[in-house]
Amino acid sequence: MSTPKVTLYTYFRSSCSARLRIALALKSIPYTPIPINLLKDEQLSPSHRAINPSATVPALIVQHDYHNNPSQPPVVITQSLAALEYLDEISPASAPSLLPPVSDPEGRALVRTLASIIACDVQPVTNLRILKRVAPLGIDRAEWSRDLIEDGFRAYEAIVARSAGTFSVGDSITLADVCLVPAAWGAERVGVDMKAFPTILRIWERLEMEECVKAGHWRTQVDTPEEFRA
Repeated sequence: MSTPKVTLYTYFRSSCSARLRIALALKSIPYTPIPINLLKDEQLSPSHRAINPSATVPALIVQHDYHNNPSQPPVVITQSLAALEYLDEISPASAPSLLPPVSDPEGRALVRTLASIIACDVQPVTNLRILKRVAPLGIDRAEWSRDLIEDGFRAYEAIVARSAGTFSVGDSITLADVCLVPAAWGAERVGVDMKAFPTILRIWERLEMEECVKAGHWRTQVDTPEEFRA
């Protein structure tokens, strides 16, 4: 089986999309980005719903070259954590892994726990769809997001204060880190005082130096408006 063709439906400020952009760059997997403008509700179009019934981004499309079955349909994954683990499973052994080895189940559970704090506890309640729903209630969107992000970061900080090396778990970039970076960008945007989370801040600042993070950064995407570009 040859190198698959990868397509990513993405939005420059989507934290879930950014996780995949960073991981794809880390693994040196080329892909074609297809921007979906969430502010213009392009995610709600029938054509996008046909790809992603959740009407969200990202959507990862992987077309393998099955020589014995050329009509095999592409793999479509519409949840970022599932897509990240799938990329790990189809990557060659020489590519950086997002999880510790199978021989380290405790380490794998730790990485997944940290990723889930961001992906399950923080991101779903601070994303654009929820912010639009709470706005009519008179809730300040930035304050709402800030409080919830800080709750999640307190939990993350308590764990990585014990597990961190260069990155969240030891000295290799993991699933936890590719989830943390976009969350830190969102936290900065709503005014979270990152100095309150010194281990997270140190990890984030180190991750910002990595080429994969630069490649996945919201300021460097094909759909990033000119006024936001690095």
